[in-house]
Amino acid sequence: MSLHRARWVVGAGVCAALHVCKLPPALPLLQTELGISLVQAGFLLSFVQLAGMSLGLLVGLMADRWGLRRSLLWGLVLLGVASVLGVWAHSVWALLGLRAVEGLGFLLVTMPAPALIRRLVPVQRMSAMLGWWGTFMPLGAMLALLLGPWWMGLVGWQGLWLTLGVLTLGVVLRLWLLLPADVGVGAGKDSRNEASNDPTSAADWWLRLSQTLTQAGPWLVAGCFAVYSCQWMAVIGFLPTIYLQAGYSTDSTALLTAVVAGSNMLGNVASGWLLGRGIAARSVLWMGFGVMGLGTIGAYSGVLGALPLEMELAGRFVSVLLFSAVGGVVPGTLYTLAVRVAPNERTISTTVGWMQQWSALGQFSGAPLVAATAAFMGGWQWTWCITAACACVGLVLAWRLGQRGQA
Repeated sequence: MSLHRARWVVGAGVCAALHVCKLPPALPLLQTELGISLVQAGFLLSFVQLAGMSLGLLVGLMADRWGLRRSLLWGLVLLGVASVLGVWAHSVWALLGLRAVEGLGFLLVTMPAPALIRRLVPVQRMSAMLGWWGTFMPLGAMLALLLGPWWMGLVGWQGLWLTLGVLTLGVVLRLWLLLPADVGVGAGKDSRNEASNDPTSAADWWLRLSQTLTQAGPWLVAGCFAVYSCQWMAVIGFLPTIYLQAGYSTDSTALLTAVVAGSNMLGNVASGWLLGRGIAARSVLWMGFGVMGLGTIGAYSGVLGALPLEMELAGRFVSVLLFSAVGGVVPGTLYTLAVRVAPNERTISTTVGWMQQWSALGQFSGAPLVAATAAFMGGWQWTWCITAACACVGLVLAWRLGQRGQA
């Protein structure tokens, strides 16, 4: 039963990811209907990370007191309601505001999930289940990119927003019935009683904050996640636009992008398998960041330009496929490391929140940087410089984790 509940927690993450990733396949349609520029599209892609970028640590600090289950459920409620309200959004500014609300909902869902999974599953299954948790983002992206264009062809982008909102609210009901209530000190007590019976709560927050931020481990895993997410969201977010500009049909674009996004799940699951067999986490991270850097060079730099056109296109697709598939070992490994490098049991949520905050910063900055580079250079041929630089930073941070004996 505990594994069943943990799988539903992963499902909640997939639901949250659907809201983040519903935008890329809708961008060409939104650009046409609302007159959105390429840079504005980049901010639409990244604005969902505004809450995580500014509030990740705060939500991590409050999660144990507020309750992991409560945080998860309210996050899904925000996502569902914001998506339904998106049906009446008729300007880029309205969409930006609702994306910010969705970002808060996404944060409330994804931040407590690793700690909740850790409570639900036996310790010997933790690495494997956290590896599966790492698939929530690529699985949500694959479903949104594969099914989104087809569904929008029937009901429009507003219909997609409404469908996802209703689906999410249904998941809220299922999890409310399935997950055990938050119990124990700092995990869901009535806030009024806690305020009166625990006069040290403010001191406790500062203690967990100082314990987390004075250790190098949480900073290193957070930095790794930032440079990973910066690359992945920038590449996946603009793949539909790139393929359509290259002359691919809408159906082909949806299929190719979904395959690339979905392949990321292979790396996430493989990370749990590799770590469970004693492979050092730093080696897994080196493999992931190294292939991501090389993959974007192959996909965007023009190094394959001397080949015949069909071979060049195939080579570019294989490059971006390897970028996503092998790069998937990075988030799966980092979720395991976040639990490992947390100073103590009581700082796991805080550590994950800090990592989530830096992940959001990477996602927020990646898409606009890549879009601005493409707009300035008149094409996508130099965008690999940004992603490859992120990969190099990731290699250095993983080496530093290994030097400290934490990976």
